[in-house]
Amino acid sequence: MQASFPKIRVIGAGIVGLTVAHEFALAGQSVEIIERADGPGRGCSFFAGGMLAPWCEEESAEPLVREWGREGLEYWTKIVPVAEVRGTLVVAPPRDRPDLLRFSRLTTGFDWLDRSGLADREPDLAQRFDTALFYPAEAHLDPRQAVCALTGRLRQFENVTFRFNTAAESLSGAADWIIDCRGYGARDSLADLRGVKGEMLVLATGEISLKRPVRLLHPRHPVYVVPRGDGRFMVGATVIENETRRVTARSILELLSAAYALHPAFGEAEIIEMGADLRPAFPDNLPRIRRSGRVVHVNGLYRHGFLLAPALARRTAAAVLKDAFFPEVMDEHRSERQTA
Repeated sequence: MQASFPKIRVIGAGIVGLTVAHEFALAGQSVEIIERADGPGRGCSFFAGGMLAPWCEEESAEPLVREWGREGLEYWTKIVPVAEVRGTLVVAPPRDRPDLLRFSRLTTGFDWLDRSGLADREPDLAQRFDTALFYPAEAHLDPRQAVCALTGRLRQFENVTFRFNTAAESLSGAADWIIDCRGYGARDSLADLRGVKGEMLVLATGEISLKRPVRLLHPRHPVYVVPRGDGRFMVGATVIENETRRVTARSILELLSAAYALHPAFGEAEIIEMGADLRPAFPDNLPRIRRSGRVVHVNGLYRHGFLLAPALARRTAAAVLKDAFFPEVMDEHRSERQTA
């Protein structure tokens, strides 16, 4: 019976490749995961923020991000339960209150908090901010723990194999379907794919405690701070149209300055990690499923990797196994699909 299953070869073991492989494995397919690095999640997944914030993303993203992001929330809290639903806080210095009002007009699913309400949730911020937006249904996860958890689940399937330290072009055996999830590495096949650099740092301090992600609105340096446990905080913000992976001094200074504006305790924190990578994006910053014969490219998650990967993986499996069609991410290639 196993021989009748189509062989699915997934290229890339980032969060997209892993969630795609998981969907095919759940459907009973024989899956082979190919990864050039020596382990899973070594690309931009390694430097992700891990915020599952579909309502906050309404501020700048298309409605699809909120709709599919809610599927991502369910995936990471119920199917692969590694996320904590503690909500998201959005704050702004008093002089930037108009930015907070603007953010509220563009988003839904929030409550306004006064200083007392903020003190109930994040006491360390209540002396610095007198109002905040609270998105109670949002969650966050540690991306590296999530990759490990999902990899562990995949290893439990008898029909799933991993091949690390392996270049896809070196393989000689045929596969019924090839699902290309290489992220920015697929720019050799996707002419309109671009890299959007994201820089981050991890700070350690015992002087402040946060239970949930906090976004600080700032005209020049908006920032998010995500608790990672044990006094560690991931600080990120930058979205730079730049196709290099260098960590720049200016960006780190801006991140540190914004973190200090959120709370001065970050000024004395230890920097324990800095990093940068390239997020793959198409011109409209929305993902794509592109099929060319028996090769399917799944790409373009921009800065929504963990949020959108589960929904995109679900639709990829449906497109391959059921010939389903999703115009919101496949429409521009309708003619290719009809003639493939």
